Amino acid sequence: MTQTASIWLVILAALVAANLPFMNERWLAVGPMASSKEKSMWGRLAELVLLYFLVGLLALALERRLGQIYPQGWEFYAITATLFVTLAFPGFVWRYLTKRRGR
Repeated sequence: MTQTASIWLVILAALVAANLPFMNERWLAVGPMASSKEKSMWGRLAELVLLYFLVGLLALALERRLGQIYPQGWEFYAITATLFVTLAFPGFVWRYLTKRRGR
């Protein structure tokens, strides 16, 4: 896999993973349904943090496969976390800010 393909794979995985907690009622999209009718906001945020780390592990594995891993400081993680939250904005708007029939 080329470096460009790896970058696009990580970006696509981050986009999907950031919106996943807001688009369904299952835990991590494959687990059991939430115990109540809907997952709580805290459950969605916890799932978002877990998915951030999973996408980070994917990115780390792809970087290791391409060569030596470059050490990162706290600034890198602060920026990638805010980017991940920004990518989650469409799912948040769909879940909490749009009016849907039957609610």
